[in-house]
Amino acid sequence: MKNLQQLRAAREVGFTLIELIIVIVIIGILAAVAIPKFTDLTADAAQASLKGVAGNIASASATNYAIRSANPAKGEPVTDCTNAGVNALLEGGVPTDMTVAGTKPDCTINYTTPKTGVTAVSFKIQLRKH
Repeated sequence: MKNLQQLRAAREVGFTLIELIIVIVIIGILAAVAIPKFTDLTADAAQASLKGVAGNIASASATNYAIRSANPAKGEPVTDCTNAGVNALLEGGVPTDMTVAGTKPDCTINYTTPKTGVTAVSFKIQLRKH
């Protein structure tokens, strides 16, 4: 009797082939759904990066405008929408893979090499002549 119980216990250990195949199929379906979603995140991250830099430049421009309004000798004399014009506003300048263009005060920022799914971001700079 003990031998029969030991044989049954030994047979019931582990997974059957069908259980393993079902698990592999489920993992395959999940991977097929998840991979395209992660691919889309690359363009979203690049677009968010542009928006972040544009927001930083606009904020720095407003701060610079307030400083120069109080004391024209301080701050930076920003006169146009170019990398050179706004570089002084940001610590480290505009990122090297981005370029700023436009006609003051309406500027745009974009990547120097176009990226799929990413569009230029517009922002305004505050200019004060002194």
